[in-house]
Amino acid sequence: MESYTIGQAARLLGVSVDTARRWADAERFPTRREGTRRMVDGPDLAAFCVEAAQEGGDGDEAPYTSARNAFPGIVTGVKLGTVTAQVEIQAGPHRIVSLLTREAVEELGLEVGARATARVKSTSVFIDRA
Repeated sequence: MESYTIGQAARLLGVSVDTARRWADAERFPTRREGTRRMVDGPDLAAFCVEAAQEGGDGDEAPYTSARNAFPGIVTGVKLGTVTAQVEIQAGPHRIVSLLTREAVEELGLEVGARATARVKSTSVFIDRA
């Protein structure tokens, strides 16, 4: 299971480190200590990403950029079929769902809580493991 520092979590959430710390202090998502670092377990961060996206923004839009149509985020769902799979990524306020082969999901090691980047080209979505 992947774990993230508060700084990494902040980048995935699209907020400042101070905001992520305040959310952790308010127990909006659980953290633990590893030495001097506060860590967030991937599945806990994934659940919080989904919850935060459903709550909506506070009116302050983050600047939108589509650098080569890459959406870094965290895997929030994986449904494996016999041959195909469905992977869901929460990239800031954006929920991205991709259908790909089960083999690709297994080779990339995609699981809930893993960092990944969705790359969008026309109507196809490709997933890169971070």
